Amino acid sequence: MSRKLIFFDIDGTLYNEDKELPQSTLKAIKQLREKGHYVAIATGRAPFLFTDLREELEIDTYVSFNGSYVVADNHVIYKRTLDLESLKRLIQFSESKEHPLVFMDHEGMRSNIEYHPHIEESIGSLKLVHPEHDPNYFQNREIYQSLIFCTEEEEREYVDAFSSFDFVRWHPFSADVLPVNGSKARGIEAVINHLGFAEEDVYAFGDGLNDIEMLQFVQNSVAMGNASDTVKSAAKHVTKDVGEDGIEYGLKLVGLL
Repeated sequence: MSRKLIFFDIDGTLYNEDKELPQSTLKAIKQLREKGHYVAIATGRAPFLFTDLREELEIDTYVSFNGSYVVADNHVIYKRTLDLESLKRLIQFSESKEHPLVFMDHEGMRSNIEYHPHIEESIGSLKLVHPEHDPNYFQNREIYQSLIFCTEEEEREYVDAFSSFDFVRWHPFSADVLPVNGSKARGIEAVINHLGFAEEDVYAFGDGLNDIEMLQFVQNSVAMGNASDTVKSAAKHVTKDVGEDGIEYGLKLVGLL
């Protein structure tokens, strides 16, 4: 078998609902490497939020921030920041609505208010603590993603007002704010071109709404059993739930193990 390039989402794909890596997944990733395949990550997370996972799985190629910050063999090969003037307008607009923001670069994240329960609950769902307070963190930094804390209904005002941003909901109280037309698919394309893989040799596993474009773009796509029907319909294959050894099962399903 020729060498394959396999991308894995993190939350709900590699990690189970308790943000733990199943032993069957750890074993399967090790087997992929032993077979000579190239293992990568494609996530909405910032790089600093999955350092331990990369080290545990010995992965040094990843698409982060839903495609806005891409690294291959520990070298940055593609990056795309939020438009600064639009971000300043977003800050003013969100403050008028009393909706907090979190600013994120590749090194850290800071909130523009000291504390908010919606930040606590949504960030806490990732087993993370409330970010430190620094309303000026966006200045003189490359901001790849922001988080807006509002309901899905309230989000519509932002979608209408900010054409240079995409809003991708990941929690009832929070949505990612990304450069318009950014996606994991774009980041994966950058990796494919950089490493020189044929499209038929690329695979991707995912479960979330932010994985849909990735699953549609990659020829050999696999949705997790815990994904919604909308996500499953975007994939070529569907495996078992992440908590039911879904990664191992899926890799066998597509003939990689």
